[in-house]
Amino acid sequence: MSDIIETKRLVLKPYSDCDQESMIELLTNEKIKETFMIPDFHRRTEVISMFKKLQQFSHSEDHYERGVYVGQQLIGFLNDVEIVAGRIELGYVIHPDYHNRGYATEALKASIEHLFQKGFVEIVSGAFVNNKASICVMKKCGMTRIEREEDICYHNETRHCCYYAIRRKPD
Repeated sequence: MSDIIETKRLVLKPYSDCDQESMIELLTNEKIKETFMIPDFHRRTEVISMFKKLQQFSHSEDHYERGVYVGQQLIGFLNDVEIVAGRIELGYVIHPDYHNRGYATEALKASIEHLFQKGFVEIVSGAFVNNKASICVMKKCGMTRIEREEDICYHNETRHCCYYAIRRKPD
């Protein structure tokens, strides 16, 4: 899936080899790992392997994986958590150095529009209940809270997760 999405300030696109170091920073950033479930990597080779896997996904028709770029700089990503029968669950990350600039909202809105154009009828996203910024992003994108909730054990701590969704308007 090589569709490139351009917004006013961002480009959402598949990863290239030159994105490896920026992605390693995203995948190992402790601030990001507080709110986005990322495995703990013990060796550099593990995180490089994860980048290569995500890079493959970003060029695949079977996954929705996009880097979020300001100019040529990879500052975040969006990816599928689950795809089932016209419904996709997305996760998203923006590097903390780029927080509070509206980039997450801009990227998620663009992805929602793109996914609706591709035929998806519902987009879902979740956040830990204490992640007020992410919940705000989902609301700004027109998503509303749904009944789905769950407790997730992450970093030896049980965290409560709530979910938001948006459905494509009938034609």
